[in-house]
Amino acid sequence: MKPLIGITPSPSTDEMGHGTFYRYCLSRTYVDSVRAAGGTPVILPTDSDDLEETLARLDGLLISGGGDIDPELYGDDSVHEKTYGIDGQRDDFEIKAYRHATAVDLPTLCICRGIQVMAVAQGGTLIQDIASELASSVEHRQHTIGKMRDEASHEVSIEENNPLRELVGDSSFDVNSFHHQSVNDPGQDLVVIATADDGIIEALWHPEMRFAIGVQWHPEMLSDRFPKHARIFSAFVTEAARVPVGR
Repeated sequence: MKPLIGITPSPSTDEMGHGTFYRYCLSRTYVDSVRAAGGTPVILPTDSDDLEETLARLDGLLISGGGDIDPELYGDDSVHEKTYGIDGQRDDFEIKAYRHATAVDLPTLCICRGIQVMAVAQGGTLIQDIASELASSVEHRQHTIGKMRDEASHEVSIEENNPLRELVGDSSFDVNSFHHQSVNDPGQDLVVIATADDGIIEALWHPEMRFAIGVQWHPEMLSDRFPKHARIFSAFVTEAARVPVGR
């Protein structure tokens, strides 16, 4: 059977003529990338009532992009004016889900907001708004310069001796970029494995897990055009398909 990959969605509260609806939303690019890599995607509800039971049925966890994490969760007592989309239920679910994944060694891929969840769950901190807190020549919100989702806009440098370097097969490659926040301190047990030219952390790795990589860009938007980005999903799904010892 194909490995079952759980993907966290973004919440949306919609006002309709017949009532208010709290919805779960997810770009199809995540689903398509998981399917293309040989996995079966399922969308996870972001409440924690049956979290461990749900995750126990999965072969892999994908924490997707979306709104910002509540700064209180990483010890920041102020909320920047550009911080948006905070949803306490999603924060709680994703942090618990990531920590559960580390406890049971469930293969995990964290994308954009996901890499930030990864860091916060490990006790790290975030930069709330790159543009106003860091002098940078790199545009991390490429849509403001007319770049589309499936175009690369800047380069990241990859450290030696880590899974991402093996997948890419080079010391650098081009990525897309749609974020205004980033990891500041990665916290415990995580290794910085890629950075942008301005020093922004672009990828993290948990070396004690079978597969646990976080990336700040959106490989799911590039994977159908660029094989190096597709390899991230292929490696993730391949490891998810492997039955660990004792399971």
